[in-house]
Amino acid sequence: MLELDDAALVARAKAEGEAFGVLYERYVKKIYNYMYYRTGNEHDAEDLTARVFQRALAHLEHYTERGLPFSAWLYRIAHNLVANWHRDQGRHKVLPLEQVASQELQALGAERPEAMTETRQEREALRQAVRRLPGERQELLILKFVERLSNAEIGAIMNRSEGAVKSLYHRTLLALRDELARSEAYSGHNGRARR
Repeated sequence: MLELDDAALVARAKAEGEAFGVLYERYVKKIYNYMYYRTGNEHDAEDLTARVFQRALAHLEHYTERGLPFSAWLYRIAHNLVANWHRDQGRHKVLPLEQVASQELQALGAERPEAMTETRQEREALRQAVRRLPGERQELLILKFVERLSNAEIGAIMNRSEGAVKSLYHRTLLALRDELARSEAYSGHNGRARR
């Protein structure tokens, strides 16, 4: 069954539980990563990931392929659950990028110390700028750069048209650029004031 594509597995999963298990194995890490980035902690990510697959299994008989991959349907379920989780928790949506950045910095270990310090500062500035974005823009960046989904898949998850996703992406990049420029100007100003 491992060699079957998603559409064939979904068709079989409607009759056989084993086929759904293959779909689960295929997507559980991706859904968990998405949940972890959206919640910021392992426990809630694990709980919400389990709920995604419980809900998917419960509603699988109603799933119909509409030109998007099965994974887009799973991400849409995940999106709805995490949105409810944030609403219930009354928490501000935060994007915990420390782990990703630290892994990338470890990969740069062979670089000169001054280059590593500069890279670390740039990554920290980027993390801070991303944290100041609204939750939907953080989510867009996660889906685009961490999960590497297409605009059509992101649109299905966020309940937006592909054009609306492109527009939001463009506005998000402009906002990040402006935020980084403000941050750089502020730190440069403070650096001069300290001298």
